[in-house]
Order: sequence, then C-alpha cells, then structure tokens
Amino acid sequence: MYLPIGGDMAVRTETIIGIFDLDNASWSHKTREFLRRAECEGAVVAVGDELPKTMIVTREMGLDRVWLSQFGVSTLEKRARKGDPHG
Repeated sequence: MYLPIGGDMAVRTETIIGIFDLDNASWSHKTREFLRRAECEGAVVAVGDELPKTMIVTREMGLDRVWLSQFGVSTLEKRARKGDPHG
C-alpha cells in the first residue's frame, strides 16, 4: 500500500519507520542533528513548496530517506487508515 504524502509523491507504507510532527520534534537537538546529517547525505526530500509540517522517515533497500511534507500527522494518519482495509 502507498501513502500519498504531498505533491505527486507517495511512499510505501511498509518502508515507513516513523512520522514526526516537525513543530514538536525540531526542539530536540538530536532531531536537528539527524536532519542536518540526512541533508548532508542528500537523503532529505521536500515534497512541496509549502512550509513542511511533518517528517516521514523511510528505509528501503538499506537506504534511509527523510520526506518533508506539508500535511500534518493527523492528515497522513487518516490517509493511511483510509487505505488500510482493517482501519
């Protein structure tokens, strides 16, 4: 199953490690360091032109990627449930 995360982008739900609210997560020094490192490695993808609200961390084929989405955590959660036959 795929989760639409903004723009024309979608990620496979099986690859999602976590979805984090940037307003809350960005207060942590460790989160800021994680984002800085991911950006230096070219692993950060902004999926829209608007200010990002969430950080979606995925791992596929051994590669970590950080997706920055303009959608809130609750919107992404609803989208994931909508596509889940058990949700």
